[in-house]
Amino acid sequence: MAKTASDRPSPPPHQSPGHVARPQRRGTGRGRFLDQAEQARRDVSGLSTVLQLGALETIAATHAPAVLATLAERRPGVNVVVRPSTSRARMFDAIAAGRLEAALVLDTGDALGDLGFPAPPHPLAFVDVATVPLVLVAAPGHLLTTRNRLTAGDLAGERLLSNVPACSFWMAADHAIGPAPERVRAGGVSVMRAWAEQGLGIALLPDFAVEAALRSGTLTALAFPAPELSLRLVWREDREDLPGLRDLLYAVGAQGLSTTDLNQADGPSRVSNRS
Repeated sequence: MAKTASDRPSPPPHQSPGHVARPQRRGTGRGRFLDQAEQARRDVSGLSTVLQLGALETIAATHAPAVLATLAERRPGVNVVVRPSTSRARMFDAIAAGRLEAALVLDTGDALGDLGFPAPPHPLAFVDVATVPLVLVAAPGHLLTTRNRLTAGDLAGERLLSNVPACSFWMAADHAIGPAPERVRAGGVSVMRAWAEQGLGIALLPDFAVEAALRSGTLTALAFPAPELSLRLVWREDREDLPGLRDLLYAVGAQGLSTTDLNQADGPSRVSNRS
């Protein structure tokens, strides 16, 4: 379900699948008029619609290509420029200012920022379009690979390969594992994976980043109940009438929601949650 974020109220009541709760729109008049005027200018001049989609770098590499392909098939006249970023705050500010139409981040829970990053100060809407399972991995032969079940306490003294505290997977490890293992700063996802393959530590990584290594046997999945993250699409709800934006929302949602779900919801389903 989709939400709006800014000051974290109590979680909204459960909505049935396909339900679209439409919160009160804020500041729609002047902004919508300017958007419509810009589109009229493009129609007259024959220009195509260009939308800006922000994405965390890992997501830009793995999920954005399918979004672009879906949108090209659905609306060839809508062009999307993907803007990879390492800063959620900068993306949220850019959405609020109209420099980005939407952004893709990783999160969890019922409110924007429940993973551990600061909630945006602006009212933004969001929808979870897919789940991203995490896997705790180690090199073959690691002592933990012989265990049939692991808890966070079993990881005490292990070297947990990490990036930086602002990294989604660092935050996920804070939730799921806690302080028991030693944090070893390695770098981005590809560096953590490579170091784990070489026996330099264990790593909590998204399944899409380690599938090939698990198949080839260069990494082994440990028997630890790793969590799932949500691939979360964030946008400014009062700009939904911007030409092409609904098509972009559909294209992103189509990567994780069925066609039936999208049709029932008339777009990605959303629930209001004020920020």
